[in-house]
Amino acid sequence: MIKTLEWTSEGVRMLDQRLLPNEEKYLILRSYEEVADAIKKMVVRGAPAIGVSAAMGLALGANQSVGTSVADLEYDFKFMCQVMEATRPTAVNLFWAVERMRQVIAKAKSEKVTYVEEVKNRLTDEAIAIFNEDIESNRALGRFGGELIPDGATVLTHCNAGALATAGDYGTALGVIRGAIDAGKRVAVIADETRPFLQGARLTAWELAKDNIPVTVITDNMAGHVMKQGKIDCVVVGADRIAANGDAANKIGTYMVAVLAKQHNIPFYVAAPISTVDLSTATGDGIPIEERDAKEVTHVRDHQLTPEGVGVHNFAFDVTPHELIEAIITDRGVARAPYTESLRNLVTTRSAHAS
Repeated sequence: MIKTLEWTSEGVRMLDQRLLPNEEKYLILRSYEEVADAIKKMVVRGAPAIGVSAAMGLALGANQSVGTSVADLEYDFKFMCQVMEATRPTAVNLFWAVERMRQVIAKAKSEKVTYVEEVKNRLTDEAIAIFNEDIESNRALGRFGGELIPDGATVLTHCNAGALATAGDYGTALGVIRGAIDAGKRVAVIADETRPFLQGARLTAWELAKDNIPVTVITDNMAGHVMKQGKIDCVVVGADRIAANGDAANKIGTYMVAVLAKQHNIPFYVAAPISTVDLSTATGDGIPIEERDAKEVTHVRDHQLTPEGVGVHNFAFDVTPHELIEAIITDRGVARAPYTESLRNLVTTRSAHAS
């Protein structure tokens, strides 16, 4: 099992994904500020992992609060939440997890809890519950999605939506692939390198190789050629936010892959836990798109690639329109068009299998 992060007595233990695949190094983050910084600097990335990290960071901060009353803790906690929410704007799991932690304090207040240590313990328990739920939900998602993958299929992925993008173990898009393999199917993967941060080349290839799952890396601009050659049976990607109509934000370049898949009649699937579905955002036009430091484009580590002074865009995400998506695979089942109905049903009905 790949451990992306975990709660320990010393602090939040987190795998530094910036160093993969060359070095496996775990950091001990001892304050909520360090966790927030790790999210912002992509020590940890992937929407579910960001959510879990935020919850653990807030629990860590709450435990270190010196306030002597619940009111003092609430005052400190409000500021901690603001710091955490300012780290990365696109991944809705971040805001979902922060709100779950807020509700712990709200419930304690409604129950008139006055012992501040009890509230701190509840916050820690909630963060650990979010961690455990994420692993369980990805296992369920993998079972649902694995049914859609044909035996002998070659699956194209973009970015890393594996164990490294979640609390660990299974993943979302790669969870679908692992689910198919667990069901006895033979599956191979072609991984887009995913410029500029190279999550496919560095991370997807690394974790699939560790699991002895056949993987081949291609540059992002090879995807259409490989599809035209008939080497791709389906595409499975993750998501950082899914709007109510099924529009899905994922790593930059996903939209191009979806258009190419449509042109070549290849099924394009999005895999994400139900916490990634944002019913309050009607369409993809309402999803905020993060733009990151230009140096991620102009440099590979410390080596400069582009001329000094040229203009650079570094959009971290794009939005794939729902009409290009064959199905959205969640931990509660598989949603199909019309997504405004099927996603709402899955969000509101825990026992739903598919629509």
